[in-house]
Formats: sequence, C-alpha cells, structure tokens
Amino acid sequence: MASFESGRIMTMPAAWQNAAMHADPLADRAVAAVIGPWADAAGATGPGITRLAQATRLMSGWTTNGRLASWSPDDPTIDPQVAAALRAYLDEGCQLPPWADAAQIERAENVFMEYGPMSCVLLFCASLPQCYVLPHLAEVLHVAGQLEARTEHRIRHTAAMVFPVMMKGGLGTPAGGGVAQVLKVRLIHATVRHLILRGAPGEAHNRVMPLAPVGPGASLNQALVTHGWDVPRQGLPCNQLELAYTLLTFGYVFLKGMRTLGMKLSDADERAFLHAWNVAGHVLGIRDDLMAHTMEDAAVLFDSLQAQAQVTPATPDVRPPLGRALIGAMASAIRVPVIRNMPVPLTRWLIGPATAQAIGVDERVGIVTRVVFAAARIAVRVFDAIVRVALPTFSLTRMFTRVVGYHLLTRMLLAQTRPLGLPDELLNPLQDTVAAWEHDRRSPEWVNRLEDRLTTVGAWRSAP
Repeated sequence: MASFESGRIMTMPAAWQNAAMHADPLADRAVAAVIGPWADAAGATGPGITRLAQATRLMSGWTTNGRLASWSPDDPTIDPQVAAALRAYLDEGCQLPPWADAAQIERAENVFMEYGPMSCVLLFCASLPQCYVLPHLAEVLHVAGQLEARTEHRIRHTAAMVFPVMMKGGLGTPAGGGVAQVLKVRLIHATVRHLILRGAPGEAHNRVMPLAPVGPGASLNQALVTHGWDVPRQGLPCNQLELAYTLLTFGYVFLKGMRTLGMKLSDADERAFLHAWNVAGHVLGIRDDLMAHTMEDAAVLFDSLQAQAQVTPATPDVRPPLGRALIGAMASAIRVPVIRNMPVPLTRWLIGPATAQAIGVDERVGIVTRVVFAAARIAVRVFDAIVRVALPTFSLTRMFTRVVGYHLLTRMLLAQTRPLGLPDELLNPLQDTVAAWEHDRRSPEWVNRLEDRLTTVGAWRSAP
C-alpha cells in the first residue's frame, strides 16, 4: 500500500499483501447478488448465469451519466433480484469523490483534445503493453483469451472506456458517458473475479483447484470457471494493487510517454491529467490511498509495483503471447509501408527494453529496424531543434505520431465492420471529435499537407 502524505510515498510489504487480498466490495456484492450462492463448481451454469446474462444486457442501457440516477429496467421479464442488485450498485457507485475538481477535469479534457492522436498512439504503444507486465493480471487476460484470439476486441473494449472518460464533459456532465462506461468495466472486473473464484471474493482464502480443461469452443464464462486460482500466492484476481497499477498506465504512462516523445506538458497540465484519471479510478473502485497526485509520486508507485512483479514468478509466462498479439494487431492496421513497422520500435522506446523483453516485443524487433528507427529519431529531433528557432511549436515527431494515431484510430476503433462498443449518444460525439483532429493548428501548412499524404485529405473518418 502507498501513503502520499506530504508528497512522500512509503511502501510497506505487509500492506502491499493486504491490498492484494482486497478487491472491490461494492461491485463484488452486486455480482454475488446477481448470481446467487454457488453449490458447486457448476453453480454458474444454471439460473445464476441466466441472471448474469440479464445484468449484462441491462448494462447496455447505461449510456450517459445522466441516465444512471433514474435508471430502471423496462422489461417485466427481468428477475427482480437482478434489478435490485444493479440499482443498489448504481446508487453508490455513480457518485464522484468529494475531492473531484471540475476545473482540473476540464483542463485534462483540453489536453486530450489537443493531443488526441498522440493519446491513441500512447494507449496502444505504452499503456496497454505496460498492463501486461504484472504476471497475475496478464494471466487473467490470457484466461479470457482476449489478447491473443480476440486482440482487437480487447483494444476496442479499453478504448470504449478511455475515450468517454477524456472527452468533453465525460466525467462531470449528465451528457457525458465516462462514469457510465467506467461502472460497466468495474462490474466486468467483479464478474471475472467471481467466476474464477467460483464464489464471492470475500470468502476466498484458499486455492481454487482447476477443473478439466475446456475445448476451443468453450465460452468465456466456462474458461474462467475452470481455470483455478492460487489465492494465497496470487492474491485475488484484479485486486487493488493491480487496479491501481492499471490506473497508472492511463495517466502516468501517458504523461511519461509525452516526455519521452519530447512533448512534455506543463506541470499544471500533468497534475490535471493525473487528477482526472484519479477521479475515474475512484469510480472504478480503487482506494484513494493507492492513487498518486504528482508525477514524482506516480513514478515511485509505478516502479514499486513493477518491481513487485519482477519477484513474482510467472509459470507459465503468458505475457509474451499477449505482447506479440498486440504488436501484430497494430501492424495490420497500418497500410502505409513506410510506417507499418513503426509501432514495434516505438513501443520498445516508450516502455524500455527490459519491459519490451518481458512481454515479447523484442522478439519482433530486428537489428535493421532498430538502427533505422534510432537514426530517424535522432535526425527528426535535430531537425526539430533547428526549425524551432523560428517556429517554436514545430515538431515532425508530433506529425509522425499523429500519422500513426490516424491509422490506429480509423482502422481499429472506428472501422465500420468492427464498430466500437459504444451507444450512439457517445459514438457520434467520438466520431466528431476524431474528425476534428484532421488539421494540426500547431504545424505549418506544408507539414499538414505532408500529413495528408500519409493519412487522408479532410476529416478523419472510419476507414472504408
């Protein structure tokens, strides 16, 4: 656990272990109430799973923040037990923390609007790869099969939370959808915990023995129920430490990536960005004492959690397949040959060689690619430094990052054949937001014309 009093962080091994054994009481209670008691390992295949399917379907009605307060199912066939559990969950979960600062949140939204394409690149090439470093968190993703067999599905699922949180009014207005989307993800985390542990997490203290392996056609629920889990050794699935680490990948890792790219934000913008994600983290069920409010504290917490992961054995190590699947998905989304392989060295640069090796990214980086990328990076930085004497906001790094962001956005998040899982109330504003990124007001016109040649002329819309 971490304490940030007076700007200092203290790591306490006993408290770390305590946090690993705690998850999310509110969401866990809701899922337990929906599924009901388990009589045996088959307990989730009968009425409990039917009620869980009802709850999943009902969550699609949580479209905007404003609808949460008055939400109730309009289907008379819904089990009253399900409706009551979800209503109680929303009553407590949809409240922002008392320390939420509307001005800070708005400032963070402005940062996202200004650097939106780079936000997408850093989500793909830094935030998501860093998520796979914690072995037990990676194991949950591996069991779900969502980053190997269903890589793009998992990416779009993550983006369906990130964009509503950071778009205008996402957390603080009734028309926004950030709170609604985060609460859906929070309940999904609790469902995963409940199925892996075959019961309420609060009652899990021993090892959950694996069952007979399921076949290739098995459902996600079946894969989770049969996997097994060593609670004393691994802690609870998606526990507080793992949730706190994941939160840092959206806030701290993005800001660190901007620094690496040579586009450091002001201290005030960095604090605002961390604040907005901490508000989202509160809604996600993360304890306030596991949040960092400055880049310095975030770095200490992030490094401490990664160091903890290094001493935790991963047997078998499922992280490299996840990393390779992500890199492969990005490469397939970029149709311009000259930049198709850029995500590989870019990811290695942003997350560092040690992390890249741990998650299998290094396996996809040849020596020629590394040399060419390093030489190009140095040349672009030198060119930027020279031109900035006359044009202070000039940046070819910014342009190339925007180009990669365009291809990832339009082909993986807005593709017409694989639509992002958002209601129209959120998807339409998202499409308008992306379309507005077509012109970079910070760059001279000739740079925008060069960017058009590598992307598209006019509004950034979904790829045909």
